[in-house]
Amino acid sequence: MYISYVAAFLTTIAFLPQAVKTIKTRDTHGLSILMYMSFVIGVACWLVYGIELGDVALIVGNGVTLVLALPILVIVGLNDLRAWREGRRF
Repeated sequence: MYISYVAAFLTTIAFLPQAVKTIKTRDTHGLSILMYMSFVIGVACWLVYGIELGDVALIVGNGVTLVLALPILVIVGLNDLRAWREGRRF
């Protein structure tokens, strides 16, 4: 039972430095919008699954990760859109 809390904590905390750096600097060079779209959808699915099960570890872990990943997805999308409008490759 405790293994789910350890797993949720470690996977969420591992994502935190990337999220903070990306949100702070807005630098998304090298980040793939398709990867982040897939990641956000996957995390949202795990969150829904956790809600269906009533599993607190799944709910909290994926809820926090979703809150951190969504702004990155938006920033990547906006940066890619800006690059496309400017005729740069993204």
